[in-house]
Amino acid sequence: DNFLVCKGHKSAVVDLHWTTDGDHIVTASPDKTVRVWDVQAGGIQVKKWAEHQGFVNACSPARRGHPLFVSGSDDGTAKIWDQRRKRSIHTCQETYQVTSVSFSDQTDLVFTAGLENVVKVWDMRKYEVLYELKGHSDTITGMSLSHDGNFLLTNAADDTLRVWDVRPFCSAQSRCTRVLTGHVHTFEKNLLKCAWSKDDTKVTAGSGDALVNIWDVGTGSLLYKLPGHQGSVNEAVFHPREKILGSCGTDGKIFLGEVDL
Repeated sequence: DNFLVCKGHKSAVVDLHWTTDGDHIVTASPDKTVRVWDVQAGGIQVKKWAEHQGFVNACSPARRGHPLFVSGSDDGTAKIWDQRRKRSIHTCQETYQVTSVSFSDQTDLVFTAGLENVVKVWDMRKYEVLYELKGHSDTITGMSLSHDGNFLLTNAADDTLRVWDVRPFCSAQSRCTRVLTGHVHTFEKNLLKCAWSKDDTKVTAGSGDALVNIWDVGTGSLLYKLPGHQGSVNEAVFHPREKILGSCGTDGKIFLGEVDL
């Protein structure tokens, strides 16, 4: 049986994240809304933000500090939201659709990416672009910040995963520390996500060939290609404590598999 059901969106739910305390869920939808749900209160909707003018492709909660959220939309904006307020507190204007967003670990930066093939890093104090992460040659479909907050993982339609050093005092010429290959994006153009293992040594990503891929970040080697799905794997995530990987696909199925990491 379901633990609870959150009802309200008028279209598909395309992105979902838990807040750090585990009390709330934030969701994004093509119905042009970002919503926050209180899990402890039975899954009731506590916030509905409807300022976006296009499909909302991605959302992400802040890890610490105030209850902030960021969302990215086809309207070419990323919006910052405070759960205590009725309207967005800032809009980051982009040229093209925004397909992926995230906060930095300290919530002082916002990462946005999309059809421009670059990751823009916004300073939350000035709301200006601090720098850009360039290297992908096609749309960035997903991103994930490492648990220690030092590295950003991006998945793009150029069939690469890239690991970026986002520490404030990175002295390297290029912040890209690793390029990982082995997964594919197909004609479906799904927004395939990516994720880190609990110890930040492995990563996984969605793939259009129905396989779940796992890489070793240190060596760059592809460790596993796990079958089972009958359609595009849109997202895969590591269990926070156990050696279990969860994946979901366009075949309408969720797989939980035990992996030796």
